[in-house]
Amino acid sequence: MSKELEKQSEELEQTLAKQLEILKKESEDWLKVAAVVGAGALLTYAIVRTTRKKKQETTEHAIEVLEKEGLLTNDIKKRLTESKKSSFWPSLSQRLVILGLALAKDKIYSALFTPQEEEPKSE
Repeated sequence: MSKELEKQSEELEQTLAKQLEILKKESEDWLKVAAVVGAGALLTYAIVRTTRKKKQETTEHAIEVLEKEGLLTNDIKKRLTESKKSSFWPSLSQRLVILGLALAKDKIYSALFTPQEEEPKSE
């Protein structure tokens, strides 16, 4: 009985060791993927931050020049400092309209250029 228990415990230890090895190998792959994603996110963040900073600096410079010239009004300042909101939805709706027009064109062309078959009259 004790020999059977020892044998089972050895088998369990071996399977556990195999499972741990597999887990380590898989976790290495996930770690590599996570590192690539993290590096890409940091790079994107840095690019966005530098482009925003340049845009803010040029806007501030334009405001200073307009102030010196005496041409700065509240409306112009609001237009320069207000963020422009772009959205994903207008471009998506435009693409859907183009897709709809293409499908309609295909149906119309197929209806125009396929010969109409007349059914024979049965008497």
